[in-house]
Amino acid sequence: MIYWAPFLHFYQPPTQFHAILQKICNESYRPLLKIFTEQPKAKITVNICGVLTEMLNDHGARDIIDGLKQLALSEKLEFVESAKYHAILPLMPPDEIHRQINLNHKTNEFFFKEAYEVRGFFPPEMCYSNQLASLLSTMEYEWMLLGGVACPQAWPLELIYKAPLGKKGINIFYRDDILSNKISFQDIDSKGFIADLTALAKDKKDIYVITAMDAETFGHHIHNWEKVFLEDVYSTLESQQPAYTNIKQKTDLAQQHKNIIDTGTNGQIEIVTISELLEHFPVKSSKNPFASSWSTTKEDIEKKNYYPLWKNEANPIHNLQWEHLNLCLELVNASKSVAKDKESIHFAEIARALLDRAVYSCQFWWANKGRTWDINLVNKGLILQEEVLFNAYKAVISSSCREDFKKRTYRSLIATRDIANKIRDLLLKG
Repeated sequence: MIYWAPFLHFYQPPTQFHAILQKICNESYRPLLKIFTEQPKAKITVNICGVLTEMLNDHGARDIIDGLKQLALSEKLEFVESAKYHAILPLMPPDEIHRQINLNHKTNEFFFKEAYEVRGFFPPEMCYSNQLASLLSTMEYEWMLLGGVACPQAWPLELIYKAPLGKKGINIFYRDDILSNKISFQDIDSKGFIADLTALAKDKKDIYVITAMDAETFGHHIHNWEKVFLEDVYSTLESQQPAYTNIKQKTDLAQQHKNIIDTGTNGQIEIVTISELLEHFPVKSSKNPFASSWSTTKEDIEKKNYYPLWKNEANPIHNLQWEHLNLCLELVNASKSVAKDKESIHFAEIARALLDRAVYSCQFWWANKGRTWDINLVNKGLILQEEVLFNAYKAVISSSCREDFKKRTYRSLIATRDIANKIRDLLLKG
């Protein structure tokens, strides 16, 4: 038996333009929902960041929220937890990690109601560290999904690894990076994908394969890909049901093998959610995964460059961005510590709410010259962080704290202005 668990990640940054969000909804999200609804064998595991859920509600796309909810209630879709504003969690302090996860759960639970039941966790960009896994194990998540490059030992086709982190440990699922990237970069068709799945099962009784990518891959990044590839995979598998010799055999096997598809070989494919894999495969204690992301290479890991598109020590803009963000965190904490009266509390709360948004990952991703480079999208993140600083400092000077504390806070504010100028100089130089 071949168990295929497809995973899609739905996310847009808090700075996204309305027109672009509308375009993505029409090109990708709505067509995907149509396929999942109409294809009888379709199953999917989904992460949707809370920031996108709110944006869909606020920008006239409530039908997408309702569609995801209905798929979950019909057991065709499994939701997975994440960080609301898509922060790179291994690079954040523990209290900020908790906050991002709790905000995500609260937001999605509000919109999806009883349909939002989560057992697993998707770290944004699959950025992983042992400290993050230990924290998640204390939050009662059963499993997390990582890039295949993080796997520290033999590839798990027939078992599930459990990292011995925290008191209970946590189950680790690894995506098949090769197959996932082939799909993401349009390097395989539906027939080739089914053939590759079948080849992996050679001489094995039961195996599982997880593919994972951005939802926007289908229809937005690659026009019509949701039909040319995904719908064709589902419909091809649906059309290749096992042959039956009589009605009784058909009834018996249909009951026994719900969602099973015959590939025309000795292997059969059953489409499942990721949590359902726990019902079919044994769990074995393993080594801890490698710190990494789904864009990290083995060479990056060897160089300890674990998150190269978001914090590359060789990238001067990245270094300055994180220095600036860390000062934002310090000033917000400072404002919270001294805000006691109505006015200072007001500005401290604004700073805190803005900081939640200001940690989003895209500002770092677009700061990779020669690879992923857009100076305006980097600048958008910087502007959002400056709004944080503006309100945090106003909270401090509005408070009744000591003058020396206000002076120290002002010096920190001046330092952030210098860092911001350096970032913009590097952006303008190109």
